[in-house]
Amino acid sequence: MSRVFILGGAQTDFERNWTKEGKNVIALLKEVMTDALVQVGLSFSDLEELNKNNRVACFVGNFIAENYINQGHLGALLTEVSPSLYGIPSARYEAACASSSVALDAAITKVKSEDYDLTIVVGWELMKTVDSKECGDILGRAAYYEKEGKEVLFPFPKLFSKLADETLAKYSVDEKRYMDALARISKINYDNAKRNPLAQTRKWFMNYEQARNRGTETNASIGGRLAVSDCSQVTDGAAVVVLASEKMVSELGIQNAPYVKGYGHRTAPMLFEKKINEKPDSKYILPWTRQTVLDAYKRSGLGVQDIDAFETHDCFTSSEYAAISAFGITEPGMEYGAIEEGIIAFDGMYPINPSGGLMGCGHPVGGSGCRMFLDIFKQVSCKAGGYQVIKNGKIPQNAMMLNIGGTATTNYVFIVGR
Repeated sequence: MSRVFILGGAQTDFERNWTKEGKNVIALLKEVMTDALVQVGLSFSDLEELNKNNRVACFVGNFIAENYINQGHLGALLTEVSPSLYGIPSARYEAACASSSVALDAAITKVKSEDYDLTIVVGWELMKTVDSKECGDILGRAAYYEKEGKEVLFPFPKLFSKLADETLAKYSVDEKRYMDALARISKINYDNAKRNPLAQTRKWFMNYEQARNRGTETNASIGGRLAVSDCSQVTDGAAVVVLASEKMVSELGIQNAPYVKGYGHRTAPMLFEKKINEKPDSKYILPWTRQTVLDAYKRSGLGVQDIDAFETHDCFTSSEYAAISAFGITEPGMEYGAIEEGIIAFDGMYPINPSGGLMGCGHPVGGSGCRMFLDIFKQVSCKAGGYQVIKNGKIPQNAMMLNIGGTATTNYVFIVGR
């Protein structure tokens, strides 16, 4: 099968509240689609021409617009962006917080199999249409709602606090050291976000002291062990990625475009308790997440030593903590060392979330996978601006992302490189 190249894309400013601006989903999609095409040197008219020979398709990632904005049939909704999209195959993909990773997977597969020469992936969510209590209830549907979300106030902080509990129990980590490590993760992501002009929290304040002092006026507890500083954001936003075949890259005269080197996709049991208890002898707290990473390494022929930058799903600090060993940066149970020693910091050996991650950059649920993919593309193509990772005077050769849906139920990993 052919290689799949990444031409680029665009992201909206995650600080914005589109409802307060008086703008709807069509405004969001028009803006991000137009920006993405400009970034890659294409136009809506070009899409019309490609569609005459059935060479282009669109893939939409969204979690639950039916609840946030009373809108379904989201693939077809793209026809409201421009008449140039009439007739172009388009469909919506859903897997909770990994929705746009499923869309990416489908788009990549269609290019690899030579069905299309150009695929456009759009991931988005408008979440600031409801209050925080209703938002928490809607997000509960990413878990097993009847058993884990229904009539539970803010179910996901509580579920990921259970991940913290299980981590402490499985590895016998000192509780203070573990909780302090979570606070350091929070500080790193907020610090990284300040370098990113599109990050939701780029103007916010967070330091180590505030992050570790949970249950206070400036850092309220929100579920179990976790406080506000341990949580990702409620975000309005969209991201677009444009993928191309070798033939298309040649036609456009593009040289040395980054390409998709590997991927992994695994699904764990839906219920958190089943997930934790499924493989009690595994040394990994989330064995299916680790397997997803291993699948991506195997398909790419790479290992952790070859990865220069990471984007991971820090929906909560406890999820990023578990990701450190899943990537292979440390052995399970030793993640705190990589945090304390600065290994995952912006200037560390294995920087995680230089964009700010879900915690700092923002988390428009159905759009986060697409945004992470766009950011690892930016890192390997030296287009990350103020948050560009430079190691030993060189930009990253390879970058990896981990996107999870639910309580690490759907797991996706992509590796891109030059």
